[in-house]
Amino acid sequence: MSTTYDVINPATEKIVTTIEHYDLAATDATIAKAAKAFESWRNVAPADRAAHLRRFAAVVASHKEELAALEIANSGHTRGNALWEVDNVVNVLTYYSAAPERLFGKQIPVAGGVDITFKEPLGVVGVIVPWNFPMPIAGWGFAPALAAGNTVVLKPAEYTPLTAIKLGEYALEAGLPDGVFNVLPGKGSIVGNRFVTHPAVRKVVFTGSTEVGKAIMAGCADQVKRVTLELGGKSSNIIFADADIAKAAASAPGSVFDNAGQDCCARTRILVERSAFDTFMEHFEVAVKKFRVEDPSLASADMGPLISRKQFDAVQTFLDEPIAFTGSAPSGPGYWMAPTVLMPKNTQARSWREEVFGPVVSVMAFDDEAQGIAMANDSEYGLSGSIWTRDVGRALRVSRAIETGNLSVNSNSSVRYSTPFGGFKQSGLGRELGPDALDSFTEVKNVFISND
Repeated sequence: MSTTYDVINPATEKIVTTIEHYDLAATDATIAKAAKAFESWRNVAPADRAAHLRRFAAVVASHKEELAALEIANSGHTRGNALWEVDNVVNVLTYYSAAPERLFGKQIPVAGGVDITFKEPLGVVGVIVPWNFPMPIAGWGFAPALAAGNTVVLKPAEYTPLTAIKLGEYALEAGLPDGVFNVLPGKGSIVGNRFVTHPAVRKVVFTGSTEVGKAIMAGCADQVKRVTLELGGKSSNIIFADADIAKAAASAPGSVFDNAGQDCCARTRILVERSAFDTFMEHFEVAVKKFRVEDPSLASADMGPLISRKQFDAVQTFLDEPIAFTGSAPSGPGYWMAPTVLMPKNTQARSWREEVFGPVVSVMAFDDEAQGIAMANDSEYGLSGSIWTRDVGRALRVSRAIETGNLSVNSNSSVRYSTPFGGFKQSGLGRELGPDALDSFTEVKNVFISND
C-alpha cells in the first residue's frame, strides 16, 4: 500500500504539496520496467544516445525558472544557488552527451591474434540522492549512467523530491524511451533498500551519511554489487601567514555557510597559522556579519534556512563550545540559524571531529607547515579542502600531503563537472563527474580473436 508525504517549505514551515510514496510492489515493477528498457537502450547507436542526452539537457534548460523556484520552495536554497543547480544539471548532461561516442576500448598487442576490449554497460543503476543538493547530485549519477548505456532508477530524498520528479517528466518530454530514466519517491528503508537487494539492480550510487553508506556497502556485498559512495566530510581550510589574509577571510563564510552549511564539502575546520590568526579573525568577523541570511527567494540572499526541525535541533547540540562570534538570521517561522564561529579548546572537541551539517565552523591556530598538515589529516574523513598561500612550493607540498580527494589553492571551489569528484578514507568510494565517472558505470570486457 502506498503512503503520502507532506513536502515542507523550510523557510515558512508550510506544506508545499503532498506526494505519493512508492511501496515495495511499485518499486519492483519500476525496476522490472527499467530492466526491460535496458535491453533496447544499450543497443541504441552511440550518436543517437548522445542526441537523447542533448535534447534532455535542452528541455531542462528551458524550464530553468520553474526548477529553481521548486528548489527554493522545497529545499530553502537561495535563488542564486538554485539557478546554478539547474545549470549544473544542464552542463552535466551536455558533458556526458559526448561520452557515448567516446567509450573507447583498447587494442592490446598479443601473440597469435588480436586482443580488444569493450566497455559494456552494467544494466539497471540505482541512484539514491540526498536532500542537500537534490538536482546536481541526481545529475551526477544519472547522466554518466545513461551515457554509458545503463537505465536508471532514482530515489530522491524524502524531504526534497520535487525537482527529481520534474526531471523524470522532462526526460520523457525530451524523448527518452519509457523506462530508461525512472524517479521513485519513497522511504530509504523501502525504495533505497530495494535497490540494494534487488538482483536486477547492478549498481548503487549513494550520496549521504557515512553511517548509511557503510550499511549500503555491506548490503551490496551479498550480490557483489558495484557501489559508488559519496559520504561525509570534515574539510579543512588551511591559511598560511604568507597568504592574502583579507581575501581568505572574505571568502571563508561562503566555503562553510553556503547552503546553511549542509554541504559535505563545507570547510568546517579553519586552520590559521598562528602569526596571522588575529588578523584573520578580525577580517573573518566582518565577513560573517555581512553574510546575508534571509528569504531564499531574494537575489541578495547568501543563505537560507536549514532543511528541517530535526536538522536544526541536531546542529544546536554543537553550540556548547566557546563561541567567537555569530552572524544574524531571521526570526519567526522557518528553520533559521545564524552563522556561528566556534573556538574549540582542542582537536578532540565534537565540532572539530564530527560532521555538523549546519552553519557552524571551528577555528584553530597551528604553528608550522608540518603541524597544519597533521591537524588537517587527523580525521576519518577526506573529501575536500582549501590551502591559502602565495608560496607555490608550499602549495604543491601541502596539496600532496593532505589526505583528501579534492583540493583548491587560493580558492574554495570543490566541484567542476569536467573533473573527478570523490573522497579519501571514510568520505567515500569511487569518483563522480569528469572522465573518470564513466569507468564506474561500465565493465571492461576482453576479447581475443585468434588468427587461425
